[in-house]
Amino acid sequence: MTQPTPTTDTGAEIALDIAFYCPLKHPDDPVPSGDRTMARLLIEALRRSGHHVEIVSRLRSFSPNPDPDRLSALEEIAAREASTILHDWHAQDRMPDLWISYHPYYKSPDLIGPAIISKTGLPYVTIEASHAGKRSRDGWRAWQSHVERALDCAALNIAITPRDRAGLEAYLGSDDKLALLPPFIDAVTDRRASSSHDHPVRLVTVGMMRAGDKLKSYRFLAAALSELTALAWHLDIIGDGPARAEVEAALASIPAGRVTWHGALPRDQVLECLASADLYLWPGFNEAYGLAYLEAQAAGLPVVALDVGGIGSVVENGRTGLLIAEVGIAEETLRRYRSAIMSLINDQDKRLTFSRAASEFVRSERTVEIAALRLDALLGLVVFARHVGVHA
Repeated sequence: MTQPTPTTDTGAEIALDIAFYCPLKHPDDPVPSGDRTMARLLIEALRRSGHHVEIVSRLRSFSPNPDPDRLSALEEIAAREASTILHDWHAQDRMPDLWISYHPYYKSPDLIGPAIISKTGLPYVTIEASHAGKRSRDGWRAWQSHVERALDCAALNIAITPRDRAGLEAYLGSDDKLALLPPFIDAVTDRRASSSHDHPVRLVTVGMMRAGDKLKSYRFLAAALSELTALAWHLDIIGDGPARAEVEAALASIPAGRVTWHGALPRDQVLECLASADLYLWPGFNEAYGLAYLEAQAAGLPVVALDVGGIGSVVENGRTGLLIAEVGIAEETLRRYRSAIMSLINDQDKRLTFSRAASEFVRSERTVEIAALRLDALLGLVVFARHVGVHA
């Protein structure tokens, strides 16, 4: 049931003054990533609801390893940052209505917000926070303790995927302070070209080329396609990065002329490539969810991916694409993934059915406009609850 947005005495919707903080990556960071994109989308959703959003700090608390000296240094910097923010608010004789921390987790906790909340009593909200129990028992324990402090003091913790929601509930012990806001995009729809008839099926993939899970996905995709060269298809690859040579080497077994390397492209050109394709391929090892899957489906592309991480929260298996479960034997997972690709290359009717469902799924459930309504209602209830509490 959709919850109503709280209103003022005159019946107008409340415009909130929101302090917004991203401990992992500032929304204006020059390096593109899904995290940066989602931060920008959240800010856009809030602004579309009429709220004022101020990004209150550029402090990045990320650490690739649990270095205690780095944590101590960050704690000192964060304490000074919190004092500066409070001083500025008092000097301006203003105080925001609430604080939002986007994506605090053990490698990048919010070291500022909880300290400010303890001094001001402002409502505190996390979005896409995560909690992994094992991190409370290993070298990250001190870092995770800051995440736990944030979760404990939050009036509301908004999860992006059911997987993260389950982790938060396991820590908090209830779902009283939990809500779900599924991944969404600023969708561009009705850009689909008709699916292939007399020309090769156009496959497309989008992914940064870097070591780790991204390179693993490229190698897995290359291994799958290398056994399908008897079929009529062409692959467009969008992406670049330090592991490009390794990606090219992985795809070297595919005959020349079957692959087009586009490099990194601006979003409008990515959308053009998606709109002219027929099928989106990206295995997605360890993907939190992957906004690119939603972009592809908005363009009417069925998806073939692994059923890992939070991919199941952005692709509807059997309706908008095919998700392949990882099994104990890696070669069997690869065989199933290859078979799924082959089935959609060979079955145009199935591709078209998935295509229509994919674009409808994004348009009806995963747009920034829909997310703005949901987010507005959730935050309105947080502020309303505080207002009632203060005046009780």
